[in-house]
Amino acid sequence: MNPEGQTAEQVQRTASDALVADGVHLLPADVTTASLDLEPADWERFRRHWEDLHPDVYADARGTRRLRRYGRFSLTGSAGRIGLLSSDSFVQPEESNPLYIGVDRTFEPLTDAFVTDPVFVAVLRLLARLATALDGPARWSAKVHPFRVIASADADGLPTPEGRHRDGVTLVSSLLVGRQNALGGASSVFDPSGRRLLRTTLDRPGTLLLGDDRRTLHSVSPVRPVDRSRPAYRDVLVVTFAPG
Repeated sequence: MNPEGQTAEQVQRTASDALVADGVHLLPADVTTASLDLEPADWERFRRHWEDLHPDVYADARGTRRLRRYGRFSLTGSAGRIGLLSSDSFVQPEESNPLYIGVDRTFEPLTDAFVTDPVFVAVLRLLARLATALDGPARWSAKVHPFRVIASADADGLPTPEGRHRDGVTLVSSLLVGRQNALGGASSVFDPSGRRLLRTTLDRPGTLLLGDDRRTLHSVSPVRPVDRSRPAYRDVLVVTFAPG
């Protein structure tokens, strides 16, 4: 049972129903952790992968300091069989991110340790089950982006420099992995008319924000350091699902 007295299946059913009804759902950290049957040591091991990311030169060229890696996976069948695909260039679909439409971006691939980490595998399978509430393709294509946004005294960190946008997928998710010395970074989700459906700051590792990307847009406010003599970090795992 999770802290709210629900089984993992009940948590997933609640999240699925909310996604279908509202287009957005927030899983608190303790609910996510319990539904995945993870221990604190599992999260700490998973967090260390964010110390092995590489600079995003495309964001740097626009004045945003960000580290990341990138990987693609296929998921098939009710058991969520996972297949690692080649890490081709990342291309934003049309009518999605306005900064990078038509731009092929190449990023360092995910490490073997990341791909095989039990936390990542559990999260990917959970997201596949939730995505299936929105659509039922024979195969899902999942794109995986571990991000670190960095802020300093003279430069805010910009998690979404493109502003309010879509990713051109079915399910978009953001899992907080860690925050260090950070203020801001509030996530907002909107309907197509601009009405805000949700605003929240992912502030505890394990907090998971889910959105039906076909029906919503999202953005994240700038990040600033609490102690301006040190950098601020916001570490998230962004995973999107689209029919394969």
